[in-house]
Amino acid sequence: MIIYQKQHNLAKKVLILALIVFLAEFIFPQHLLAAENNGFATGPAKTFLSDGIPGNETLAFANNMTVQPKSTRWVLVTAYSSTVDQCDSTPFITAHNTHVRDGIVAANFLTFHTKVKMPEIFGNKVFEVEDRMNKKFSDRVDVWMASREAAIKFGAKWVKVEIYDAKTEVAMLK
Repeated sequence: MIIYQKQHNLAKKVLILALIVFLAEFIFPQHLLAAENNGFATGPAKTFLSDGIPGNETLAFANNMTVQPKSTRWVLVTAYSSTVDQCDSTPFITAHNTHVRDGIVAANFLTFHTKVKMPEIFGNKVFEVEDRMNKKFSDRVDVWMASREAAIKFGAKWVKVEIYDAKTEVAMLK
């Protein structure tokens, strides 16, 4: 009888604890967000919007939250395309070993995965650093273009570039 009573009390304690944990998840939902974000709560719920083209996903936060740039800098922005004379022997593979696509930039002064915006030219479009330039161009940003003609037409422009941390998810909707 005593053993049965101890088991019954233990079962009641486990059931009460499970109920408390279950209710806590509803009262404190940031624990659920933390679990979805590799253990780090990042704020309001977020949604990916897409126009159907891979790589063009837009990150929108609840309550119209936006992320401020880590810094801004005036940079000479040029353009390049995937040709052997502008790249190396593998013109369709970036220095970060990914395939070139719209939204990729080359920059030697920024770490890989750093995100940049150039609102004066491209509005709210977010670019990611996945390529490198010749070492002599340590202070430029080079935007990948699908064709050589588009790159030539783009030319070179001094542009104010918004620089975001590599780990930052940039909110593009205001």
